[in-house]
Amino acid sequence: MCERIGCTHFPKLQGLDLSGAAIRSRRAFLKGAAAATTITMAAGPGMLLGGPAHAASGQIKSTHGSGFCNLNIFLAHARQYAKKDGVELDFINTPTSAEMVTFLGMGQVDVGLMPYTSFMALYDAGAPVKIVAGGGIQGCAIVAQPGLDTPEKLKGKTLGTFQLDTLEVMPYDYLKKNGISFKDVKVRYMGNTPEAVEAFKAGALDWICTIEPYASALVNDVKGAKMLTDGTDLYGPGYTDCVLAARASITKDNPAGLKAIIKAMMQAQYDAETDPDGALKELVGKYYKTSMENAKIAKGKQPAVVDARSQTKFILERTDSVMEMGYIKKKPGPDAIDWTLLEEVIKENPELYGKLKYKSA
Repeated sequence: MCERIGCTHFPKLQGLDLSGAAIRSRRAFLKGAAAATTITMAAGPGMLLGGPAHAASGQIKSTHGSGFCNLNIFLAHARQYAKKDGVELDFINTPTSAEMVTFLGMGQVDVGLMPYTSFMALYDAGAPVKIVAGGGIQGCAIVAQPGLDTPEKLKGKTLGTFQLDTLEVMPYDYLKKNGISFKDVKVRYMGNTPEAVEAFKAGALDWICTIEPYASALVNDVKGAKMLTDGTDLYGPGYTDCVLAARASITKDNPAGLKAIIKAMMQAQYDAETDPDGALKELVGKYYKTSMENAKIAKGKQPAVVDARSQTKFILERTDSVMEMGYIKKKPGPDAIDWTLLEEVIKENPELYGKLKYKSA
């Protein structure tokens, strides 16, 4: 459940100086004074100049998402696993999805978990970023109103989704697989997941691409609603939703710090796999604004997985759809992904890695 929050449109990244070399006004990417105040308090005045986020080698700053693809990094933060390696993980409040992407692109944070589609747009815009580890797998689904039980019946119907998101690419791929053009449906970009869910319940949306536990809840709550796909028939089991992206500068200037974060996320994954109730008890309320019941459903539907190396081909193949949709001009190549530090962490921690339930090897 890589939660979708905030504004309904994707930021115009091509208009931003993503190199971090220029001093830019934060008004270019903050929508309101309240958000600006929050970020200033969290980041400090030195952060406003577009320089590297990691002011100290022992500190790494990350965007703060809200979905279950964030579980490993949330638990790593809650328990500060990286401190034993001399690294403190700090979250910078990013109220909207657009700000999460822009903060990483402009160097206000070192790392961020985001849908791989958002990363592609950031990379295409020239931001010095790399995919360095995994986030969450699966958990995306398409649910339709009663009677809309075949792809053909979706023509002319209104889809609720999020722009330049895996939740927009999935319905595009679903329609394409069934010989239907994305232009044959009406698309409504939503502000956040709860809004989209309520709109579907009220009948304002004919079909929706959402994440667990909302997809299963809609099938249960809306009599006759149909889950058309959970993605596994389109992409296969274990398909990626979100990834951990990092500024290229931190991979060069502070690789040990980034490795400490990846190792901490790996430890968090193991702890969440072996003691899921204990992990959720610690995270629900503080990190996840949902019920324990829904959290358990979400965790089961979308495991958080650090080792996403097996998904390299999948991630790069999805660039075809993103490009066809007009979001990027050039397909990212294999150089957009760098598993080097992840592989070093795996090699240096064989016992921990060997105990993980979900992994590529």
